[in-house]
Amino acid sequence: MTSLIVDRRRLRRWHVDFASRLASGRAASLVVTDGATLPTAVELLLSLEQLVRGLPGPRPSDRVSAASGCPLPAGPVLDLSTAGAGGPGALRLLYDGVPDEAALFGALLAGRTPLLEIAEAGSSRILARALPSIETAESLVEAYECIVARVQTLALSALSQPGQCVRPMPRAAAPASATAAVRYAVGDLAFSALRRLYRLCTRAPHWRVGWRFVDDEADVLDRRDLGGTPWRDVPDPGLRFLADPFPVVWRDETWIMVEDFDHRQQKGIIAAIPFGPDGPTGAARPVLETPWHLSYPFLMVDGGEIWMVPESSADRSVRLYRADPFPTRWVEEAVLLEGIEASDATIVRHGGRYWMFVATRDGAGAPSDTLSLFMADALVGPWRPHPANPVLIDASAARPAGNIVCRNGRLWRPVQDCRSGYGRALGLAEVTRLDEEEFAQTVRTILAPGPDWPGRRIHTLNRAGRLECIDGSAVSWRIPLPIPGLSARVQPDCAVRPIP
Repeated sequence: MTSLIVDRRRLRRWHVDFASRLASGRAASLVVTDGATLPTAVELLLSLEQLVRGLPGPRPSDRVSAASGCPLPAGPVLDLSTAGAGGPGALRLLYDGVPDEAALFGALLAGRTPLLEIAEAGSSRILARALPSIETAESLVEAYECIVARVQTLALSALSQPGQCVRPMPRAAAPASATAAVRYAVGDLAFSALRRLYRLCTRAPHWRVGWRFVDDEADVLDRRDLGGTPWRDVPDPGLRFLADPFPVVWRDETWIMVEDFDHRQQKGIIAAIPFGPDGPTGAARPVLETPWHLSYPFLMVDGGEIWMVPESSADRSVRLYRADPFPTRWVEEAVLLEGIEASDATIVRHGGRYWMFVATRDGAGAPSDTLSLFMADALVGPWRPHPANPVLIDASAARPAGNIVCRNGRLWRPVQDCRSGYGRALGLAEVTRLDEEEFAQTVRTILAPGPDWPGRRIHTLNRAGRLECIDGSAVSWRIPLPIPGLSARVQPDCAVRPIP
């Protein structure tokens, strides 16, 4: 039987729900014990946010009453208490190295997310680690709920894969003081007003596609920066935006497949942009539309055919399409995965089989911090999950950001770095191990917008032949503003705040 130990005065709805989740397929119990309370200012701030923002309930963060304590049964113990009631051998949850949820709030109030670790009580062993994302959160309540969603993902992984061990990673914890809570509340009030004004004046988010022609050893992967040949923008379609560019050279023709998002319908389709030796030769042409939102049109050539796997997470599926003919008609050939919220599926052939990298979300939390792998002997499947799934929980390096490239015998994957918000930076990660037992990668370079690529965002990188593509942010004003020199390419800082 698995036991979940929680301090009585910190018991919340998510603890009860998680205990029920643990009990699915196994015996589990929720054990409450005496322990410290959170600072009063933190609890007050959580309550005020729900009231002022009108956040609907019931919520995972809601306080619930506890029954009387009960004896600790035999079996694995996940100890969330402040006093270490589980004893030696229990799995303890650490926030920035501290076994106290107050450190979680201290990190959020200081403007960052805490490092989560599962440690073995009575030893120095760290069994699992995660750096969650709070990219979807606009309040302390929502940020907290994003974190505890990944606490559950991490704990389930540690319980299902006993014996694993990761290298310690020291990190200083911040106190959750009344002063920090007040400072946060005042700053959040001002930022919320600025954010509302920005959304009133603009259509946000609004993306743009950049392109350039490069020669060997002059692209981003070799340069490790965004410099070199200047980037040029694909013309902005106005009430729509273009993002997630995937270039391809097919039968001597060059095209870019993109997400084409209509602000009026709040829905994306897949479009194709024709390219010639001097750049685009026409506007984006719609080529695939479904009842659900589509984006990230991953492309690959296999078996003499050209295939596409667009993101369809809103449909909880991953679908494979074949061009017939390219690029105007796409025939659905297989459902590779279903019943799963999966984003930005990216496939590569390696070691004699096909590997799918995909960002997964297990019902709650942010959609960009958890990487799962699937493998198959044929492109159409069947696809089976990697036994170590999720192989990574890391806001800085989990979500795919483009094609995986083999360069000089080394496997590289662009990754989204969402630590400061969705699409704020892009990393180049070297895959150092990929087999049926384990996955490992090391991020070698972080790329952020700057003089070579103005704006506030970047989250896709791809190349085909000489054509290299990225994407980034722009501003789409709802009403014309007579501000001389205001560039639509530069997104104001008020679009995204590093903290919710």
